[in-house]
Amino acid sequence: MNQDDLKKRVAYEAINYIKDGMVVGLGTGSTMYYAIQSLGERIKEGLNIKGIPTSERTAEWARSNNIPLTDFSEVNHLDLVIDGADEVDENFQLIKGGGGALLREKIVANATDQFIVIIDESKYVQTLGEFKLPVEVVPFGWEMTAREIEALGCNATLRNDHNGIFLTDNDHYILDCDFKVINNPEKLNQDLISIVGVVETGLFINMARKVLISYSNSGKVIEMNN
Repeated sequence: MNQDDLKKRVAYEAINYIKDGMVVGLGTGSTMYYAIQSLGERIKEGLNIKGIPTSERTAEWARSNNIPLTDFSEVNHLDLVIDGADEVDENFQLIKGGGGALLREKIVANATDQFIVIIDESKYVQTLGEFKLPVEVVPFGWEMTAREIEALGCNATLRNDHNGIFLTDNDHYILDCDFKVINNPEKLNQDLISIVGVVETGLFINMARKVLISYSNSGKVIEMNN
């Protein structure tokens, strides 16, 4: 079973948690692509829900699958949020932001009591940090912001794409910060947020309530609850 198969399996399983009448947060990333496809099929069969996307890309996927969308001008609370992660540790702390949508993802995840994270087995780790931590920063003075971040013990690299400097949907930059090992993610998150110029970090602290993990050996999706 390859990684795409693992992603599909856990994505399809996650959609079973969505019930008629819910308002659902729709995450960003390759695993969520499969979840949104599956949700579109459920809507064709008569499921009635509304979604709030965490990125412009997710919004496009949702529209192409005829998923009705709403926003926070109409909604105060989400019944459920489903999203992937780049790393999940044994305490359900997360690194997110590999897709560049960490700010909107965190706003959406903060609007629910039922944040479900969907991953394949490669993303479940004992300690965070092998994946470079994305930190969203304002463009003005980003070099100064990067130096202050690096003083916390990492190498911070400005994210680029085929157009040059990568811009988030919020017109911010992302610094990918290589800490190697993050032993105290809660403290690091607080230290990073206190730096002027930092908008948000990819550390999602004490937010995940349920993690679904797709395993290759058994072919099963395991549910873990916090």
